[in-house]
Amino acid sequence: MYLFKEILGIVWTIFTKAMLVLSMYYMIITYFGLIKFKDKKKFAPQKKFAMLVAAHNEEAVINGVVDSLHKIDYPKELYDIYVIADNCTDNTANVARNSGAIVYERTNKDKRGKGFALDWMFSNIFKMDKKYDAVVILDADNLVAKNFLSEMNNKLCEGYEVVQGYLDSKNPTDTWITGNYSISFWTNNRMYQNARKNLHLSSQLGGTGFAVSTEVLKELGWGATCLVEDLEFSCKLVLNGKRVGYAHEAVVYDEKPLTLAQSWYQRKRWMQGFADVASRYFFKLIKRAVTKLDFKALDCAIYSIQPHITALSGLVVIVSLFMNWRAYLEDMYHISGILQIISNIGNIASSQNAFNVAILSISAILILFQIVYVPLVLFLEKKLSFKVLLYCLTFPVYLLTWIPICILGILNKDKKEWNHTIHTRNVNINELEKVN
Repeated sequence: MYLFKEILGIVWTIFTKAMLVLSMYYMIITYFGLIKFKDKKKFAPQKKFAMLVAAHNEEAVINGVVDSLHKIDYPKELYDIYVIADNCTDNTANVARNSGAIVYERTNKDKRGKGFALDWMFSNIFKMDKKYDAVVILDADNLVAKNFLSEMNNKLCEGYEVVQGYLDSKNPTDTWITGNYSISFWTNNRMYQNARKNLHLSSQLGGTGFAVSTEVLKELGWGATCLVEDLEFSCKLVLNGKRVGYAHEAVVYDEKPLTLAQSWYQRKRWMQGFADVASRYFFKLIKRAVTKLDFKALDCAIYSIQPHITALSGLVVIVSLFMNWRAYLEDMYHISGILQIISNIGNIASSQNAFNVAILSISAILILFQIVYVPLVLFLEKKLSFKVLLYCLTFPVYLLTWIPICILGILNKDKKEWNHTIHTRNVNINELEKVN
């Protein structure tokens, strides 16, 4: 029994240290995102784009995204707007057509979801007489900034083959959930996407608002049809030595869920997809990182196991809390007096529980760090307002909800059923850009 306890203690120490190292790794990365360098090179419009909007029963919002695409400040002869009406049972196709989009209707009850719809549309694009330099992937609830294609053109002309834009929020102040979602996306853009750009790592595709050269699609194929097709294609790109660029000024707005329930199901689906992709790509990425000394692959591998890191980090904190409070209460049972209590706390800190105390202390520091650091990032992003500052107070609660969501996502990773998120916020792009 003693040997078993010793082995268990060693395993626990290694495990907690690994979680601590990963947490510190991500914290350090964020520092490199604070500085935002302006792109020095500007190129005249030359790339031809196919703008692909994937839509399933989106008649309430589809005209908004098409209208915003028509208003893009880029030569009209250099881009076309396509809407994929995927297994629609409403009026999405007609609304999109009347808004001026080229509509392709797809019906396939067995292969449902955005990944399959895109794969089907890419094959149609390749067969067209008109040739495009790149395709831009968008969701039906998106609104696109007027400079979006100019920024994408710049990046593609610089030599990037895949470029992710800035993911902004269409409805940041609707509810505390939309507020916290928005904070999460704003901080991710600056602290991780911009940081990876500055560190010459590969940024991560965010599901929408990104451009892919047609040559890369022909070379590698799409093949990303799981619940998080963006992560799957990101891993595929890195495994093939590609790097995703990042355009901080190419803004796309999307609609955030209004309620905790809607948010819960959406994020659970994301985490199911993450766990699925990690099971298929993590070790391949690690192998490339080791054999090719490719740090981009290592960073991508770590990113792919986010649900596992979050779930295990939560476990570390909970177990550490239990172990320390148990030891504390047991000692309190045998002693009395204020001086003895103070002395006892010191003994606990210097005992075998010292490492657990360190974990808890660092966790507390991280929480305080979030309280100060997040508003700073929001200020740098020009997103900080009194209402957003109030949402920052609930942000730790929002972050805590990720722990059970990640656990459920890991447990249900083999469930591939795709669920549609209903969108209703049809906002005008002109009004939105005035606010921002």
